[in-house]
Amino acid sequence: MAEIKVPELAESISEGTIAQWLKQPGDYVEQGEYLLELETDKVNVELTAEESGVLQEVLKDSGDTVQVGEIIGTISEGAGESSAPAPTEKAESKESVKEEKQAEPAAQEVSEEAQSEAKSRTIASPSARKLAREKGIDLSQVPTGDPLGRVRKQDVEAYEKPASKPAPQQKQQPQAQKAQQSFDKPVEVQKMSRRRQTIAKRLVEVQQTSAMLTTFNEVDMTAVMNLRKRRKDQFFEQNEVKLGFMSFFTKAVVAALKKYPLLNAEIQGDELIVKKFYDIGIAVAADEGLVVPVVRDADRLTFAGIEKEIGELAKKARNNKLTLSELQGGSFTITNGGTFGSLMSTPILNSPQVGILGMHKIQLRPVAIDEERFENRPMMYIALSYDHRIVDGKEAVGFLVTIKNLLEDPEQLLLEG
Repeated sequence: MAEIKVPELAESISEGTIAQWLKQPGDYVEQGEYLLELETDKVNVELTAEESGVLQEVLKDSGDTVQVGEIIGTISEGAGESSAPAPTEKAESKESVKEEKQAEPAAQEVSEEAQSEAKSRTIASPSARKLAREKGIDLSQVPTGDPLGRVRKQDVEAYEKPASKPAPQQKQQPQAQKAQQSFDKPVEVQKMSRRRQTIAKRLVEVQQTSAMLTTFNEVDMTAVMNLRKRRKDQFFEQNEVKLGFMSFFTKAVVAALKKYPLLNAEIQGDELIVKKFYDIGIAVAADEGLVVPVVRDADRLTFAGIEKEIGELAKKARNNKLTLSELQGGSFTITNGGTFGSLMSTPILNSPQVGILGMHKIQLRPVAIDEERFENRPMMYIALSYDHRIVDGKEAVGFLVTIKNLLEDPEQLLLEG
């Protein structure tokens, strides 16, 4: 008997949620064939069978949270495709039941023990069986919407609800009382995805475990926009990629990190790890929530290299094709709320990083050129959120001013390499 275990996925991932089983108990599977889809906070992973055989038992149902290394099922090794799994109390095929009846045609009476055994043959998930035992529910009486006819945990819960008392729920969830009063109005209940749950959890954890502070500045984008306007056609012809703003900001961030290295660090226990590499995370809005793929060694890339890398990662993110390696190990993050029209925000740290730069919408505003002259300039507010435990205000402000100066004189970025 081979055990199906949750494999080690990545250093930062300790658990996941079973999105769906692609095989059912009794199905024959080949080595390397997909068994189930596991949803993590970063990506969805399809787990494969390590041995050929029959899927004997499923210990965790769809929607269950599982830990790395946990046993979630078993496979009977070496069974041929034509072989059927050995009959068990937990799951027996209808054909085996018929064979038993044909083998004993003289049996006219069914004992209570046999009736109990027949009930146990109801196809149900392990979590559904456990809940049914605890609640004293007969699984054979529970209706199910599963296309394969298997009773699931949610089916048992739904079957039990009419008999349950509402009073304990009101005590456990006093805040829901007001919402319940308006249930005569249309509502839609949506289950949070694994990624959304993790995003919510981590955002709260960052606020609770770091001394996060945000400082602001503004950038006159005239020089960058003029340079981009002059060079964009030639740039595209030479590199087959558009010249956007992200390459300018990435280059400026790398230069500022070299000048203020504490913003390229992280805290581990009582030690400060200052990173000598520049793997820049670029926040991308995907359907299931924000993801932060990483541009590796951004200091070694050209403007074209950065634009190509960001474009490829963003496309993968929107198509849910990112790999774990593309999401790990960033040293600093850039997020651009300006693509959605945001004028100003306070970005939240991407733990364990200690700095994140927020870009915003470019907007024409009157700017004082001198004591007598005002001009409309394309201005952008930029925000730096940082962990005040290791980064002082002086360094944070200096970091932002460095970025401002480089963007207002972008030719300096060429000298930075």
